[in-house]
Amino acid sequence: MTTRLRSLHPGLAVATTTALLCACTAPTPAAAPPPVAAPAAAPVDPKSVMSHAPEVTFDPDHPPAGYVNCHRNHCHRVDGGVSSYAQVMQAIGATKIVGSQAPKAMPTAPADVAAIPGDAQRTASGLAFKVLKTSQNQQRPTAASRVTVHYTGWTTDGKAFDSSVARGEPAQFPVGRVIAGWTEGLQLMAIGEERRFWIPEDLAYKGRPGKPSGMLVFDVELLAVQ
Repeated sequence: MTTRLRSLHPGLAVATTTALLCACTAPTPAAAPPPVAAPAAAPVDPKSVMSHAPEVTFDPDHPPAGYVNCHRNHCHRVDGGVSSYAQVMQAIGATKIVGSQAPKAMPTAPADVAAIPGDAQRTASGLAFKVLKTSQNQQRPTAASRVTVHYTGWTTDGKAFDSSVARGEPAQFPVGRVIAGWTEGLQLMAIGEERRFWIPEDLAYKGRPGKPSGMLVFDVELLAVQ
């Protein structure tokens, strides 16, 4: 075999013969030791990881960045809008609110609830009002608007009969679908304003059974207009 391969290509024959010899005489390499498996990592308990993460809380007395004047279950935003406490908590990732959220008592009647004071302004219809809080916002609702408000209503004997403040949730409704005194009064207001209205009975419930009678007094804060 070697002679035949040498006659064809001597270099290839020598190389092939050497390779065959080496294959016959080389010692068999020792088998590699089996790899040692690394110890399995202990499973991580997600609860233990979460317990070390700081809990995000929402404190209405210290509004988070982007919000101002948090009260009555809502916060005014720096862009002029309004967000409920629940919306603020979702936006900042809070899971807990600071302070008690127990239902609130009805707001105390103002001192001038019994009669229209001399410094109140009046409209041609007989509606009277005072501005309790001013606003730089110029947007006002129309009769076709839908508004978000906080309010409390009293009879002239000082009894509160309805209050979104006590419920802890602003009210929403179309301006043109409420009593006439509200429809007129809301259109005088700018977003962010708070006013006190003295609404005569003919602009309120007009003596309907089951409704508050006589002149009614409302404190209204206009939060948003749609």
